[in-house]
Amino acid sequence: MQKPLSATLLGAFICIGLYLLGNSIGNSFIQMRALERTVTVKGLAELEVTADTAIWPIRFTEVDNDLNSLYLNVQTKSDKVIAFLVKQGFTQDEISSSLPSIEDRQAQGYVDPNVRYRYAAKVTISLYTKRVPLLLEMQGNLLELAKEGIAISSQDYNSRTEFLFTDLNSIKPAMVQAATENARLTAEKFAKDSSSQLGKIKTASQGQFTISDRDSNTPNIKKVRVVSTLTYYLND
Repeated sequence: MQKPLSATLLGAFICIGLYLLGNSIGNSFIQMRALERTVTVKGLAELEVTADTAIWPIRFTEVDNDLNSLYLNVQTKSDKVIAFLVKQGFTQDEISSSLPSIEDRQAQGYVDPNVRYRYAAKVTISLYTKRVPLLLEMQGNLLELAKEGIAISSQDYNSRTEFLFTDLNSIKPAMVQAATENARLTAEKFAKDSSSQLGKIKTASQGQFTISDRDSNTPNIKKVRVVSTLTYYLND
């Protein structure tokens, strides 16, 4: 008779244990679900900076019916452009030139009767400088080259001056902090509106920094932008 009694007691203890375990798991699950109340917000930081580097491809075209004369004129005018840049205050290290691109219009098989010159040379002299203000000032003096018979192409997209901001690392920490603070302000307002308390950060991710022209008229002024995404816990 003792064996059935022992089995009954053992079964009872097991049932009680399972009940207590289930109750404990249930309470933990409820607490975990309560802890998982979250809000995800984004924080934006923007900053205007001045470009610290400029790349200017100076392009002009020379035409002639005699190839030797064309090369001579290209060299002469290239020297004048370089001399002009040096006169404005730039160094030889900031100036580079490439071989001209020569086009033989008669070699195309069809000769346009309106074309007066057989050969056309496209010349590019590049200026790479950290002295952006000097370049902006110098571009207002291009009339001097026009007086030398050198027509600088400025309307061509490939001839536009490219302005760069290369010192992003110096402003990254402050911008990330600003974006994080903006995100927290948004999260605090949400928590207040929902009658909750803002808890700790659950996750945080930083978006990519983007650099763009402030507007089309001032490409030397850049707008730096970053968006941070943060998820906060909400507490009752």
